[in-house]
Amino acid sequence: MQRALALAEASAEAGEVPVGAVIMRGGKIISEAHNTPRTDHDPTAHAEIMAIRAAAKALGDERLEGCELWVTLEPCAMCAGAISHARIAKLYYAASDPKGGAVEHGARVFEQEQCLHRPEVYSGIGEAEATVMLKAFFSKLR
Repeated sequence: MQRALALAEASAEAGEVPVGAVIMRGGKIISEAHNTPRTDHDPTAHAEIMAIRAAAKALGDERLEGCELWVTLEPCAMCAGAISHARIAKLYYAASDPKGGAVEHGARVFEQEQCLHRPEVYSGIGEAEATVMLKAFFSKLR
């Protein structure tokens, strides 16, 4: 999670919402990314999506079985759907997102009958650091 938090910090420095993501398999980093929707003019360029795309290319497979995703904020519905389609084994996220999250809040994507794959989910790892970073970022915007 420390690497994901460092990526989130880089995201904030670039003027993006501070979210970082790392995909690992067998204790080795496969890919990493941070939010780039504003930079890339792409509303789908969330950290999780960018990391999933890079991992799929690196592994030469659209299924990321056996992989773990570490991300600093609870995934939204789009990202949760991508996590399911990618067949990611474990999801670790730092801060909960009552407004936009879709794992423990909102759509609760993995609890839906139509969900194709449900990763093991672990929350709260690095939560304090991620929350401070997010609050500082949004307070600067106001």
